[in-house]
Amino acid sequence: MAKGFHEDPSFALANARVFDGEQLLDASTVVVRDGKVSALGGAMPADLQVLDAKGGTLLPGLIDSHVHTDIHGLKDALKFGVTTELEMNGHWSAKARKEVARRRDVADLRTSMMGVTAKNGHPSQYMRTSDNLLIRLLYPLIDPSVATAKQAVQHVNKQVKAGADYVKVFLEDGELIGYPGLPILAETTLKAAVDEAHRLGKQVLAHVTTLAGATKVLEAGVDGLAHMFFDQPPTPDFVALLVKLGAFVVPTLVTISSALGNTGAELAADPRVRARLNKTWLESLARSANVHPEGNLDLILNSVRTLHDAGVEILAGCDVSEPLPMLGGLAHGVSLHRELQLLSKAGLTPIEVLRTATSVPARRFGLKDRGRIFVGGRADLLLVEGEPLTDITHTLSIVGVWREGVRLTD
Repeated sequence: MAKGFHEDPSFALANARVFDGEQLLDASTVVVRDGKVSALGGAMPADLQVLDAKGGTLLPGLIDSHVHTDIHGLKDALKFGVTTELEMNGHWSAKARKEVARRRDVADLRTSMMGVTAKNGHPSQYMRTSDNLLIRLLYPLIDPSVATAKQAVQHVNKQVKAGADYVKVFLEDGELIGYPGLPILAETTLKAAVDEAHRLGKQVLAHVTTLAGATKVLEAGVDGLAHMFFDQPPTPDFVALLVKLGAFVVPTLVTISSALGNTGAELAADPRVRARLNKTWLESLARSANVHPEGNLDLILNSVRTLHDAGVEILAGCDVSEPLPMLGGLAHGVSLHRELQLLSKAGLTPIEVLRTATSVPARRFGLKDRGRIFVGGRADLLLVEGEPLTDITHTLSIVGVWREGVRLTD
């Protein structure tokens, strides 16, 4: 096994406050055998090592519902208790995915593979200049652009055959992200991609940044928005459409905040963060994208609150990718904690915020073995000092992280 984690997947934990992904339990003990939770509450078994949580809070391993990652990103994510990353555009070989599934020192992965976009459309402007040499070299071969409905159907089939867990579509004209004039998918092409994904039993998420774009993709039948649009507040008709369709939203507030010019410098200076990130990522975290400085974060937070109050399910995701100057203000793992803080600022209660990174994404993405602490479930766990159900910033006070019962070590 790779260096950096303790290999025994069986132990018992005592004196914990246990949040199971939905609520705080009466139980203060958890027993894990062979990587799965075998008991909640009751006496400590005599045959296992017993760890003292010292009154800390045990959470399900966190799920980041919007990233662009690689093996290094998955490793950083796990350091911050993010045990599953959901990639929203990327290329993973079957061999690489098997490696991720086998290892216990990186976060687990689900992916859309390559999303559906127009020729020279978003995010090709990023991929062609990526710091990841493999992405730059592979891009001509994995180019996700399509021009017709037929090509969209073929592309969706190709991604699902290659192992896509869900499908991503892009509708981005670039106006709010510093690349005005980007081509976008025709409505017939968009609809063909969505319909084919559904025929294949896959849900569809859409990249949008405007209310008009969000309306178009919902009318095409997507299951979720991978971003909160930030050109204007949601209208009553739009909210009603979201509720009617039962679609969810991954606001990625931390990315929008960066686009508005807000840096992650305060996070980068936090000792809880500095101990877990290298210099390159700390420097990137301290920057911002600053492509839409005229935006107002409070208005966007209010928009999220409007959707939440209407009953729209909110999932936590941060849209982190690479430590590029144009993508500053983010880092794997830690930015999900910042996303939780921003959701709290938007008006969600701490317990509602914690659900956005645990039970809710697990249910919406069909991850039945995680996102909750339950007998028979994966022992993907995060132990923190303090009470995040009272103060969400305590999620960063990390004491221990386990993937399938294996504890990550320094």
